[in-house]
Amino acid sequence: MNTFVELWQSTGIYNMTGGHAIMTVVGILLIYLAIAKKFEPLLLIPIGFGGILANVPVAGISGPEGFLGMIYMVGVATGVFPLLIFIGVGAMTDFGPLLANPKTALLGAAAQFGIFATVIGALMLTAIVPGVEFSLRDAAAVGIIGGADGPTAIFIASRLSPDLLGAIAVAAYSYMALVPLIQPPIMRLLTSPQERKIEMKQLRPVSRYERIVFPISAILLCALMLPDATPLVGAFMFGNLVRECGVVERLHKCSQNELINIVTILLGLTVGSRLEASLFLRLETIGILLLGLVAFAIGTAAGVILAKILNALTKEHINPLIGAAGVSAVPMAARVVNRVGLEENPHNYMLMHAMGPNVAGVIGSAVAAGVFLTIT
Repeated sequence: MNTFVELWQSTGIYNMTGGHAIMTVVGILLIYLAIAKKFEPLLLIPIGFGGILANVPVAGISGPEGFLGMIYMVGVATGVFPLLIFIGVGAMTDFGPLLANPKTALLGAAAQFGIFATVIGALMLTAIVPGVEFSLRDAAAVGIIGGADGPTAIFIASRLSPDLLGAIAVAAYSYMALVPLIQPPIMRLLTSPQERKIEMKQLRPVSRYERIVFPISAILLCALMLPDATPLVGAFMFGNLVRECGVVERLHKCSQNELINIVTILLGLTVGSRLEASLFLRLETIGILLLGLVAFAIGTAAGVILAKILNALTKEHINPLIGAAGVSAVPMAARVVNRVGLEENPHNYMLMHAMGPNVAGVIGSAVAAGVFLTIT
């Protein structure tokens, strides 16, 4: 009889808590959104499945001795996975639209307002809400979610606030995946139908020389002005140089395929493992999710508003929708801008134009991360 009792007490049914059940449903919901709604399946499927695995009672899959826990400690807690992701992203990034129209870099910079506004918001939340305590380092780590850049958020959280890393990683990647839901209402609210119909002019050709010089110049400038941002910017620019130099095709293909695919699987599963009920169902986590949403909304709005201001100051108008692509969600934000523009004007293809502020946003969030590392 004792054996049967021990066997019963080792089952998942006996050890299942309400928190486990809730977070398992959340994991299933993320997988549903990925498959049925096609919301960034490359992110949501591993995150959702990792969340299910993390909430299997007794198994301890996300614990220090579990396989996801060990991968988490090696790749996420150390900040290695984000840097490898940045190499892959750099290998897939075309800086041509940014170099062809440099003023779109301002739109990428404007979107970073969401990051700094959220730092202030996190500190205010600490003063207002009992039970919520964010230090300046915690607030900086939370604020970086506003860039909708998962790798940067993980890298900064691992350096500044390891205790909040799980919730920050989940929030950042969730908002990256939910860009198609969050951004369009904000874009439509801040623009008129006439503004959304503005057609952009054909971009000028960008020479191979410009493409090669840019990543080298960017990393040298970063090293001179903001060394703390060098790991992120350096990984990004190295991947891009591998792409543009044209003499290391094997490295280019590996970076944009095998490397980033493997790291995406491991990173997604381990980020999902932070959906464990005991880690996620806390007051601080709710605050992080809400602040992340506010940060992302502010970043989106700031890019659109700056584009409207530029139109008021210059003769050559740009479609203000591309300002929304200033957040770092590459290339999701650019694709959303293109889709919303096509809804108003079926001939208005803005994907390449939106990629200018989109890649500028990646650089901007990395610079913001370097600023936080320097001042905290």
